[in-house]
Amino acid sequence: MTAGALVGQRALVTGSGRGIGFAIARALGAAGAAVIVNGRSERATRDASASLAAEGIDAAAAVFDAGDTDRAEAVAEETGPIDILINAAGPRDRRRTPDLPPEAVLDLFRAHALGAYALTRALAPGMAARGGGSVVNVTSIAGPRARPGDAGYTAAKGALEALTRSHAVEFGPLGIRVNAVAPGFTLTEANAAMADDPEIAAFLETRAAIPRWGRPAEVAAAALFLASPAASYITGHVLVVDGGLSVRM
Repeated sequence: MTAGALVGQRALVTGSGRGIGFAIARALGAAGAAVIVNGRSERATRDASASLAAEGIDAAAAVFDAGDTDRAEAVAEETGPIDILINAAGPRDRRRTPDLPPEAVLDLFRAHALGAYALTRALAPGMAARGGGSVVNVTSIAGPRARPGDAGYTAAKGALEALTRSHAVEFGPLGIRVNAVAPGFTLTEANAAMADDPEIAAFLETRAAIPRWGRPAEVAAAALFLASPAASYITGHVLVVDGGLSVRM
């Protein structure tokens, strides 16, 4: 991707105070986009924005809860024109179904799927009026697959993957492309404890074609491609970034 591929574009990246979201914001900014960093924590969000600005990236902070669907229209007004929306926000709640109440599952759906739905809905008219735009949802290989003790997250990511297809066919005629990246085991702050688990290391050694943890920058490169003009005829696609884990028998 050339350094100036996204010059003149404005991107909102939810959940970009750290981890994969931050890596995506950095990749978009390095490609020339003006980036709006988002998170619920004011300090973390502003620190992330300042870190990108120190690298020469045009970055600003927007502190709000991406899962608060009632705020989506206001966010669209406050952020101004957005050409690229990256829906990367979303927590994880690793509890087995007997220990995971329905209200906790609903919280996961709000954070992952409903938040992405509401923000896309709010920003799409402006994108269409300016000739088009790009939405990239950060799903997971947990969407079409599953591990024990992760039912709420898996269901929410599955819904976000389905939403990606639905919005692709709905907004395509308006010039808006909607795709997704589906990371596998990615070495983020949230997964630090798992990274030291010898059972998971052994699992990756035997199951992944590239037997190691992925890096946030590797997921970000995929998101950058989908958001960019290089993917101008791609929509409704889920680009899996998992080192071949999900294709191995």
